[in-house]
Amino acid sequence: MTRPPWEVADVIQRGGSRFLDRYRKSLTYPQVKVLNTIARCRTAALGGHRDQCDRCGHQTISYNSCRNRHCPKCQSNARDKWLGARQQELLPAIYYHLVFSVPHRLVPLIWQNQKLLFTLLFEASAVSLLEVAADPKHLGAHIGFLSVLHTWGQILQPHPHIHCVVPGGGLSPDYERWIHSRRNFFLPVRVLSRVFRGKFVAGLQRLFRKNKLRFFGACQPLSGQKGFAAFLRTLFRDDWVVYSKQPFGGPEHVLHYLARYTHRVAISNHRLLDVTDGEVTFRWKDYAHHNKCRKMTLTHEEFLRRFLQHVLPRGFPRIRYFGFLANRRRGLLLPLCRGLLNVCPPPPVTASTAESAFHPCPRCLSPMRIIERFTATELSGEGYRLVAVLDSS
Repeated sequence: MTRPPWEVADVIQRGGSRFLDRYRKSLTYPQVKVLNTIARCRTAALGGHRDQCDRCGHQTISYNSCRNRHCPKCQSNARDKWLGARQQELLPAIYYHLVFSVPHRLVPLIWQNQKLLFTLLFEASAVSLLEVAADPKHLGAHIGFLSVLHTWGQILQPHPHIHCVVPGGGLSPDYERWIHSRRNFFLPVRVLSRVFRGKFVAGLQRLFRKNKLRFFGACQPLSGQKGFAAFLRTLFRDDWVVYSKQPFGGPEHVLHYLARYTHRVAISNHRLLDVTDGEVTFRWKDYAHHNKCRKMTLTHEEFLRRFLQHVLPRGFPRIRYFGFLANRRRGLLLPLCRGLLNVCPPPPVTASTAESAFHPCPRCLSPMRIIERFTATELSGEGYRLVAVLDSS
């Protein structure tokens, strides 16, 4: 993929100081850290290394990456490493993709209680899937799946939702056979929607009774028992959206598909169309009008405000595993699934596979290897001025 003409780092470079002047008091430490790391990423401020080609001896100097999970430039290596591990877990089955969303009226409360309610979103969607799948009226099996949290919509506004990728089938209750789902149908989304709504609202009630929820600003009227009970009743007026996409085939398609969801950030650099001294223009898909591509222009300050809304709480995992893929059960149940499906385990990842992580030589495409490392003080380059401005905040 060609390098994009504009990057989020360019927006920070041009508008970061004005943004900090305006929003400094409301920013959290993780948000300021994301600004700093994206501004420093692949600049002399982080140091660098000299690479040499194994075949032709060509040498280049590269700056280090920040490796922050919210940086648009630093997701490819982390994604490739993660996908290599997931390749060991694929089963010969059709895979399904389900999306769990919450009503828009819940968004302000979720944003004031991110860690608690993002966790509840994971748990309510997972338990709904596990319970409906285990029901003999539907699949009658113990399933396994991974869930990925996304918090944004196409125009960077808050839109929390969970993507679930599930093999089409599961273990029988006695763990003695594999039960296949029906072709092109996994579970009824109407049933999933109602169960998901009930689980999430019940979770809200538990958190409220334990006084764990915080209420500020427009959510302050919900802090009383009557106000909160009335708010919960409004959540039952509409059906909650659970969307099941078309199955995307067997395991040969899964890794490519997962790569589009697991290590995304709120906006990729390739969506940026123009960055001027005061504004940013980016493209977005209008899902309400047949995925029509549109353009949006925002000021630097508004763009960065929207982007930083999606910085997750420190240490919060955005990818989780459930059912027979849960971390505590995967080692025992995944080999059992393979045995019931009569497939051999995939070959382990070898050192030669890991070599693919080295970037190719621009002259002969052979692997480039690090032969020397440099600290930031040993390098001179651009980017110190903005880094100093951000650090002074």
